[in-house]
This record gives sequence, C-alpha cells and structure tokens, in this order.
Amino acid sequence: MKLLFKIFFLSFLTISLSGCSSMGKGMVEAFFEQQNTIDTRVCEIWGKAFDGLSPFLDNKKGKMKVLMVHGVGDHLPGYSTQFVEKLAAELDLPVMSAQKKNITLTSIYDSSKNLGNLSIVRLLSKDRSKELMFYELTWSAITAKQKEVLAYDNSGEYSFRRAEINNLMKKFSNDTGPDPLIYLGESKEDILVSFEQAFCWMIKSDWQNLPDGVSKACAFNSEGLAANLKIDQYAVVSHSLGSRITIDGVQRIAARIDRRDGDFREALKQKKIRIYMMSNQLPMLQLGQKLPEVSNQKQSYCQPGGDKYEKRVLANTPIIAFSDPNDLLSYAIPSGFVDKYLDSRLCADVTNVNINVAKI
Repeated sequence: MKLLFKIFFLSFLTISLSGCSSMGKGMVEAFFEQQNTIDTRVCEIWGKAFDGLSPFLDNKKGKMKVLMVHGVGDHLPGYSTQFVEKLAAELDLPVMSAQKKNITLTSIYDSSKNLGNLSIVRLLSKDRSKELMFYELTWSAITAKQKEVLAYDNSGEYSFRRAEINNLMKKFSNDTGPDPLIYLGESKEDILVSFEQAFCWMIKSDWQNLPDGVSKACAFNSEGLAANLKIDQYAVVSHSLGSRITIDGVQRIAARIDRRDGDFREALKQKKIRIYMMSNQLPMLQLGQKLPEVSNQKQSYCQPGGDKYEKRVLANTPIIAFSDPNDLLSYAIPSGFVDKYLDSRLCADVTNVNINVAKI
C-alpha cells in the first residue's frame, strides 16, 4: 500500500508541477535534495540489552537453531528464502546445504492430519567452525481449506467490476483477513500442535539424523531431547500472527510440562529461548484471548529464592519486539503486558525496537 500510494502521489505531483515548473522547480528540487541529505528516520530501543545470534554460532558442543513462524496470508514452503540469505550474509555463513530437508508435520494422536511443512536448511562458515540450522514452519495448509469460502470473491465474475486498485486491496484482504478469525476458531488447536511439532523437531535432532520427505510426528519424551536442550541454543523469529502463535505455543508447552520426562523439564528450566517478533501485533491479537493459567507471579517464579522458582518452565524468554510507528498494524508491547498476559513461568522480558521506516 505504501508503494502504491507513493506511485500515485508522485504521478499526481508530476502532473501538477508540469504547469508551473518555472515557478516551482527550484523549490521542489530543493525539497527533494533536503529529503535525500537529511535522514530523519529513527531507531529507538526500550528495555534490556539483548543478544543476537552471532555469539552462539561457534558453539563447540551444540548448535544454534532458529525457527521461523510466518504470519497472516497464504505461504508456501520457501517463503523465508530471502530472509535466510540476508541472515547468512550478515553472519558470514556462505556455505549452505545443497538441499533442504522437509518434514510434513502431523499429530502423534492422528497421523492422517496435515499440520503443515517444516523445512530445514544448514548454514556454515567457510572453515566450518560456525553453524546455524534454520527451521521454517509453514502452517498455511491448516487454514487453506476454510479460506476457500471466499475464493469466489476473487473470480472474474466479481473482480472485473472493481477498480484495479480496489481489486488488489480486496485480494489482499481476502488472503490475510481470515487467518486471525480462523485462528480463534476450531483450527487454533491444530496450528498450535503444528508449532509444537516444529519446536520438538528443532530440539530433537542434528542435521545428519533429521528425516527428509516424510510425514512424521515428534514426541517430546523422545530419547535425546533433554541432552540436546542442554547444549543447543534456540531462537524463534515470528511475524504478525506468527507472534501470537509462538507465544500461545510456548505457553501450551508450559501448561503441559508435567507430562514431560523429568530430565526434559530440568533441562528446559535452564534454557533461555529468544523470540524476535517482526511487525509485532501481539497486543492487538491479545483481544479476545483468555488469560494464561499463571500470571502476575513473575517474581515468585523467576527470581532465585522465589517460593515457586523451582516450578518455572524456562530460565528466561527475552522477547524483542520490532515495530514501526507508521505501520497501521504494528504495535509496541506496553509496560505491564508481560505480567498480565504472558505465563509467569516463561520468565519473559520485553525489549521494544522502534524502527521508523518512513522519514518524518
């Protein structure tokens, strides 16, 4: 939309100026020259300092593993390719596995379910001393069937009656608008199981032992998970609705922690799992959600010496929320949100990163 608006605005500006170029040319040129020389965009950070991924790439005992969870709209496996390539360039990891591995996610209790796709790629430094495994979760298959209800509205029978710009907007709306509504309905359970399965596979295996081209479920009580938890480092990158899915998915794991083996629970207690939220919409997507089972008890669960410290689920969950004040659907996470709306057992901290893309 921003691009379309800019094109429209510049076209209008060109037509308007053509009739008064002798009077306005110098002023307009000066304005645009000033825009090009003065960068008024801002990047502001509120909250605790946070780690990036780079310090954990040369982990001699384990691996650095990153899971990406997409947001609204139909996505196909491979949607994260540009992100992965830029990440690899920034981290100086130019060696990529020749082929990705793909797992069709399913449920332990119902193997007939298609819960999306998990695609895994391995990144290495030239000397092989640094390594990152990137897991891309695509859950769109779960909502695709229900979104077919609106498919007729994109057909020529209806679309030709609209102005071109309105037709583009309607297609975008039909693609993205239903997902939050579907998530709040019956499909929420399947989407959260999809996240759990992706999270489980991220913990479970190294590159050599990961399956490929199969439909298979991962069990949290599988042998080796606790051992990997102790040595590997984990992070999640999410976008829009994906941030809600990530938080709900981690809270679901917390709510079922008593079902896990003791070794797994103890290993998870020592773990810090970083969550990087892009185009953050967590506050808006909290609307209509139930409060977590445990809230407003962070001191008890997260401070050594707290009366419930041994019952925490994670040692720490740093949430780094990226938002743009000029993005209509982007929100910072306000003070007090964590205590009230996030499970206290996650021991979450929030750092807001305000990136102003537009010049102001």
